[in-house]
This record gives sequence, structure tokens and C-alpha cells, in this order.
Amino acid sequence: MFEAHLNQRERQIEWPLWLAIALLMAIGVAFIYSATSVYDTMGIWQRFRRGSLTSFLSWLVHQSYSKQVLAYLLGIGAAAVFSLIDYGRLARWSLVLYWLSIVLLVAVLSPHIGTEYYGARRWFDLGFYDFQPSEFAKLAFLLAMANFLSRPEDELRAPSIFFKGLGMMLLPFLLIVKEPDLGSAIVILPSGLVMMFVAGVPPAFLKRLMGTGIVLVGLILVDVLFAPPGWRIPMEEYQRERLLVYFGKDFAPRNATAAERQRARERQLSKTYNVEQALISVGSGGLTGKGWRQGTQNTLGYLPRGVAHNDFIFSVIAEEKGFLGSATLIVLYTVILFTGIKIAGQARDRLGKLLAIGIVTMLFSHVFINIGMNIRIMPVTGIPLPLLSYGGTSVLCSLVAAGILQSIYIYRRSY
Repeated sequence: MFEAHLNQRERQIEWPLWLAIALLMAIGVAFIYSATSVYDTMGIWQRFRRGSLTSFLSWLVHQSYSKQVLAYLLGIGAAAVFSLIDYGRLARWSLVLYWLSIVLLVAVLSPHIGTEYYGARRWFDLGFYDFQPSEFAKLAFLLAMANFLSRPEDELRAPSIFFKGLGMMLLPFLLIVKEPDLGSAIVILPSGLVMMFVAGVPPAFLKRLMGTGIVLVGLILVDVLFAPPGWRIPMEEYQRERLLVYFGKDFAPRNATAAERQRARERQLSKTYNVEQALISVGSGGLTGKGWRQGTQNTLGYLPRGVAHNDFIFSVIAEEKGFLGSATLIVLYTVILFTGIKIAGQARDRLGKLLAIGIVTMLFSHVFINIGMNIRIMPVTGIPLPLLSYGGTSVLCSLVAAGILQSIYIYRRSY
């Protein structure tokens, strides 16, 4: 009977995790509606009364907040499925999922397959839905990396194992950078490094890797900020401009003519506009905010419509709900992250521990970078705020990641 008790799977729900997720989803719908409905001259009720039911429903399903609700529903369904699957079985397919994600990342770069928006080729246009393979690639990478590192610690001391893990990390990173999508690519690096550290990879390997990375970042910054045009390291012009904006450097070269300086100044103002308006939004919210749908930065169009409901949703919330609303978001994310750390500590094996740590690091990176760029302590990278920013693939993958955490929790006592 005792052995039967040990083998019994305790199908329990980690309530703090899902309560925080539910609250974030409710906040997401409310403020995506707030960020987008201000441009509609008629409210939902007025539009329902004035038009036919068919036209009203057709209009409703094309609204951003309606699409977000659908993404939440699909994500919750996917999370429920993944939470009931033993993560060990899922890990057996990790290499298949990893290489499938690599194939998709290569395919999306093809002009005949991938869809380009705003100069970036990151999506598959499925007609009813734009699928972003980089979000799927992050999850596939976490599964494959956790499975790869969940080997005896003695094997992890071999340099060949370290370089294989490094290759697994750099391959999707470089493909996502090529799209270009530097924000999504950056998230892979801390996730992989933290998983290596927790797994027991010799610290000397990681120190050398991080030292090399710091040197490369330093060279890039010196090149962007100080090097003359003829000596520049090849990189996307928009990435160079974002770094110049972040450091407050002039776009015009030193030997530029007056006309060139004027054009550079106009371009710099256009590139800094979103960041400055987002910072004004955050600062103008005060303690309690201006009220839901009462934020003047968004209502009057100073915070552009194209970014208010996705990359800069935090600024909308901060203006309308103030410091208390912003602090509430951080508390909810903290609950999710610490619950994930607790689940990692209770995992039945190294695989579960590493997978939970990877998911927590990925979510933390998203939150830190997105909020950081809203308050200008990080460069703008176009990375979504999990469960809040508008975007179906991001929402779906975030909820699947939460479902995997739930699976690790459910099967924590399965022997």
C-alpha cells in the first residue's frame, strides 16, 4: 500500500500560479481594449444598437481585444493539455521539436514563405492567424536544452558537451537575429546560461563564455558610439539607431554638413518619439493613475496606436493606473516567477528542475527587458510583455510554458 501511495500521481493545481495568470489575462484584455478602443468613434453598445447583428459580430471578431481573448482561450486549452502530459514523455520528443523549430526559422526567412512587416520577416501568414516561429523556437530550445543537460554531472565536465550545448543555444539565436528579431533572440542566451549553471557545467567554462560575450558587446558599443562609418561592424541600421537613442548620441557623423545634420536630427526625433512618449506615460500616471481609458498620452495619440497595445502596454497601464497599478503587475509576475522556482525545487528529477528554471528565466527576461525599455533603462528591442502584450503566438507559448510548469508540479511525486 505504501508503494502504491508513492506511485500515485497527485493531480493538484498550483493555485498561486494560475490565479496570477488569470489576473494578468484580465488586465491584458482590459488595457488592450483601452489602448485600441479610443480610436473608435462608437462604443461597443452603440455599435451593437446601430448595426445588424451580423455586421456587429464581424466587426467584433476583428478587434485586437477579441483576438486576444481567443488567444487566451486557445492558450488555456493548450496549457491544460500540456499540464496533463508527463514532461518526461514530452522531453523524449524534444530534439524533434527543436529541429522542427530550426526548419521553421529557416523557412520564415524565405521571401516566398515568410511574411514581412515593418522590415522584419518573422511571421507565417496563415490567413486567419500570423504565426511567429521564434516564440515556438524558445520553448523547443528549453525542452531540448533541459533534456540535453539532464545527464550525469561527470559528463558535463567534458568540453565537448559544453560546446554542443553552446551550439544548441547559438543556432536558434543566430537565425532569429537574422529575421531580424533581436529581442526574442536575446532571451535565449540567459535561459541557456542559467540552465547550464544549474545543471553543473564547470563555472570556468561559463566565465570564459561570459567574458568573451562582454568583450564582443563592448566592441559593438565602441563601434556604434565612436567608430567612423568606414570601420563599422556589419549590423542592421535600426539596431545601431536604437543603441544611439539609448545612449543619447547624435545620429549625424562628426564631419556632417548642416543639411545632413538637420536630416539626422529629424530622423533621431522620429526614432526617439516612441520611447519618450512611453516614458511620459509612465511618469504622468502618478500614484493612482488617470483612470481606465482616461490616459491622455494614449487617448490623444501621443503614444502611437501601433505600439500602445503590444510593446508599450506597460506604459498604458502605468498612466491609467499609476504606480499602484504598475506595482500590482510586478507583484503578479513575482508570484509566477517564485512559484516556478518552488516547482523547480520540488521537481522529481534533474530534467524537471532544469526545465522549470529555463521557463522561469525566459519569463523573467521578457518582463525585465520589456518593462526596462518602457522606463528607458533598456534599449527598445520589441519584446512582448508576457500575457499582457497583444500577440497570439506569444500568449499561446507563455500559457504552454505555464502548463509545462504545472506538469512538473503534478508529477513531482511520481516515482
